Amino acid sequence: MKELTKAEEEIMQVLWALDTAFVKDIINQLPEPKPAYNTVSTIVRILQHKGFVAHEIQGKSHKYHPLVTKEAYTKSFMKGFVGKYFSGSYQQMVSFFTKQDDLSLKELEQLLKELKNQQS
Repeated sequence: MKELTKAEEEIMQVLWALDTAFVKDIINQLPEPKPAYNTVSTIVRILQHKGFVAHEIQGKSHKYHPLVTKEAYTKSFMKGFVGKYFSGSYQQMVSFFTKQDDLSLKELEQLLKELKNQQS
């Protein structure tokens, strides 16, 4: 799965939240300053070309919806991230963040609990 640019990811976050949307709906959900209609429309077409988004025609407009779930993209992104920065080791990643961000014991215990639940 291809990695999204920052702008593409911002549009996908909106589509994942809304499930289906016209370009104007996407723009309404974006923070100020709002990008131009043509800018958002171009990004959505790029996302469509990359296989992340599809559309259905409604009148003279297109209503867009995600083809890739947020969960599937997150899983792919994290796998690439861990591979690129931590030699594929989730242990190295967790170790890095515990040292850098002063992960609390409570947060670490919660993380371990979630990992155990996923293995069950």
